[in-house]
Amino acid sequence: MIATELATHVMAVLHQSPLAAPDQPKGIDTQGIVKFFASNIAPILLAVLGVIFIGRASRGEISKVLTSSAIAIVGLAFIAGAATLFFVGDYLINLIFN
Repeated sequence: MIATELATHVMAVLHQSPLAAPDQPKGIDTQGIVKFFASNIAPILLAVLGVIFIGRASRGEISKVLTSSAIAIVGLAFIAGAATLFFVGDYLINLIFN
């Protein structure tokens, strides 16, 4: 008898209280993820690439180092170009629709 009353009371309390707070944002914080990668992961990867390039250069593989460096620079240029196109596209959308 006491157990059923206790269970009924617990169920009533659970039905009245929300399981998640209503002020919590819904979705994934993509800006926070991008900021984390840009501030923590990217410098570590660039440092690893630098160590690899220095190791190759010390063994006399200068042509491989120059080729890899050129590929890395072109890749960074593509990334910068993509970011620029994102902002240019946002500007054009605001210009057309506002």
